[in-house]
Amino acid sequence: MNFLPEGKARDALVKPLKLELKKGCADTATAGSMAGYLRQWLANYPGSGPVVAKVGALASAYPSLGTAARKEAITGILALFEGTAPAAKAPVLAASVAPAVKRQVTPMAIGPDTPVARLAGIGARRANAFKQLGVANIEDLLYHFPRVWQDRSNLIDIIAAKPGMHVTLKGKVRGAATFRAGGRMMITEIGVQDGTGVIFAMYFNQPFRRRQFVVGSTVIVSGKVEARGSHLQIMNPEAEVLPEGDEQLIHSGRVVPIYPLTREISQKVLRQAVWDALDCAARVPDAIPERWANEMGLAPLAESLRQIHFPDSEEQRLRARNRLVFDEFFVVGLGMAMRKAGRKAELGAMIPRGGALPKRLLKGLPFELTRAQLRVWSEIEDDLAKGEPMQRLVQGDVGSGKTLVAALALVSAVEQGYQAAMMAPTEILAEQHLINMRAWFEPLGIEVLPLKQGQKAAGRREVLAHLASGRPLVAVGTQALIQEGVEFGNLGLAVVDEQHRFGVLQRLGLAKKAKMRPHVLVMTATPIPRTLAMTAYGDLDVSIVDELPPGRTPVATRWLLPQAREEAYDAVRIQVQEGRQAYVIYGLVEESEKAERRAATQMAVHLSQDIFPEFKVELLHGRMKPEEKDAAMERFKSGKAQILCSTTVIEVGVDVPNATLMMIEDADRFGLAQLHQLRGRVGRGAARSLCYLIGRPNTEEGIKRLEAMVRTTDGFEIAEEDLRLRGPGEILGIRQSGIPDFKLASLVTDQAILAEAKARAEAVIKDDPRLESRDNAPLRDLVARRIEKKLQLAEVG
Repeated sequence: MNFLPEGKARDALVKPLKLELKKGCADTATAGSMAGYLRQWLANYPGSGPVVAKVGALASAYPSLGTAARKEAITGILALFEGTAPAAKAPVLAASVAPAVKRQVTPMAIGPDTPVARLAGIGARRANAFKQLGVANIEDLLYHFPRVWQDRSNLIDIIAAKPGMHVTLKGKVRGAATFRAGGRMMITEIGVQDGTGVIFAMYFNQPFRRRQFVVGSTVIVSGKVEARGSHLQIMNPEAEVLPEGDEQLIHSGRVVPIYPLTREISQKVLRQAVWDALDCAARVPDAIPERWANEMGLAPLAESLRQIHFPDSEEQRLRARNRLVFDEFFVVGLGMAMRKAGRKAELGAMIPRGGALPKRLLKGLPFELTRAQLRVWSEIEDDLAKGEPMQRLVQGDVGSGKTLVAALALVSAVEQGYQAAMMAPTEILAEQHLINMRAWFEPLGIEVLPLKQGQKAAGRREVLAHLASGRPLVAVGTQALIQEGVEFGNLGLAVVDEQHRFGVLQRLGLAKKAKMRPHVLVMTATPIPRTLAMTAYGDLDVSIVDELPPGRTPVATRWLLPQAREEAYDAVRIQVQEGRQAYVIYGLVEESEKAERRAATQMAVHLSQDIFPEFKVELLHGRMKPEEKDAAMERFKSGKAQILCSTTVIEVGVDVPNATLMMIEDADRFGLAQLHQLRGRVGRGAARSLCYLIGRPNTEEGIKRLEAMVRTTDGFEIAEEDLRLRGPGEILGIRQSGIPDFKLASLVTDQAILAEAKARAEAVIKDDPRLESRDNAPLRDLVARRIEKKLQLAEVG
């Protein structure tokens, strides 16, 4: 390979550089800038080597370098021509006498519990970085699965490589050089040649590479090809010197795993660590009985761990994945089934069926329950009468009558001498429940007490005293019910409404207010993905109110681009002129420079002055004082205001049957569950209702969300779409949605494996609820290692 330019090319570089040195490196030696001159020289000179690399680095950095740094860089380049460069700065061609570096072999003494620091090349510093990935020991490392796989098994000739291509090449090391390129930048250049051409592997600040690549050795390099003058190069490629003997390649020449990383761990370091750890794969405990694996055609665990990291083929990788997906579903299924069995073994409030107060409540209603409501109430009655803690989820679309079913449970608890509590996520919804409960319960002689934020001190103290006394009553409130200082003397039933609006820890907090485990009833109008995932494991008993009361008309939904919002304004005007009311919803309270979105405060003025001056426009948002919100809501309910300009504070709990139109601005910024809840504020009477979604989504997911809203008003179908788009969330963790608690498994695509794993787990726990038998000891250990710490959170959905 030609390292030094000669003739005219040499003179065109050396003379200006010497003149620049003579003039004190003031960037005055050339007609233009020195950087521009050097770039032009590079374009004209078709060679390669350390001079080219140094000139390129100097051209990029020259304007920002000080005088001393410029002198050092120019002197370094000139020294290459004159043979006077110091030894540390001169290009050093690798000798062919250096031995090939073999990878260190991990001692066979390590096991699954061995700290990862014991692996060759890891040590204490890297071990700390591994902990950030959740990897503490060898077993953790083996279960740190790749995120993708890259096929580097197809080698191409160098002559076929083109700029922009990601390639894997095989060739002989023709030469290696390390040199300084200004300042502290060290460049190592490796020339690789096959029978068709030469390509250069370039590394920055990695001088050890010169020792790694011995002249004459065979290497495989992988990376993105770039053009530099007339030659090709790959910057910082993954490369591997072909080992002697039968050792397999790790980083090239095969299907290569690509892992989730942290800053201090490279792909190569992590890949090597996993490769070394695979010696222990056969010693990782396999809790799946061999007969099960044979029945289901599952691969052995050790083989699956090897094939998921370094697959021999796509078929082998998929087979390994199926085995490991089954394991993930099975261990979580065991834990959930154990939790459910343990809960059923505890004592709960005994509330017999057929109480007098529920019958009186039903008799006093001006309508009859739907068949779906009656079915769900019967299922709840069965739970309450068992004497074991109920853990039931009631799913029902907006307006299906879930609250009334919960009310029947509340009065049943109070009739037997227990306290009952109903927690709502917003003050507006809590106030709505308070109004309904008092209207239903006070004629029955049941006391209903509120507990919410901003309550006057004297009233709050009185409520807290009644709760602590244990006297039978119903408490209705927000998360104020779970604050410190709130104690229930005899809580028998806890109802959590719109459960997806609460964090898991908040829901758990209400259940913990009881001196014994209370019955827990959670309700949702739109099951979020996390709820669907919990349901899949059967930790919650599920009831579905799948029938709307007579007279309800489905809401027609349209999606409009922002420039077409006048159509929605015209529809609002028509509805109000006919005596109806409308909502206009915004995601922000105030305008923000950081968010190019419309905001409720400013738009309320615009709507009232410019768009609908003939109508009364009311403003409502979460930053208003409670009394201001109550007054605004009362003016809208009473019809004194025809249009409510609001944020999502009205998402739940607002029931105005005369409101028949909703317009949602920036609809693509909202989640599906929230859009469905907002839409549920209209269509609550017999009149035809409309919902306009205004938005210009810039992502595929945003488009699919709005298309789903237009396509269906079925909350369960929307929830399934949400599951596909957002993922199930941590099944046993705290997050509501997003990153799953699975490393490989998908609740969307692996449903067949899920069904098999769930059935097996439930069968095991039915025969041995606490996994106490000798045969099930490995399963008990597996649950303890993987998910035991998270099980408590799973209790409350």
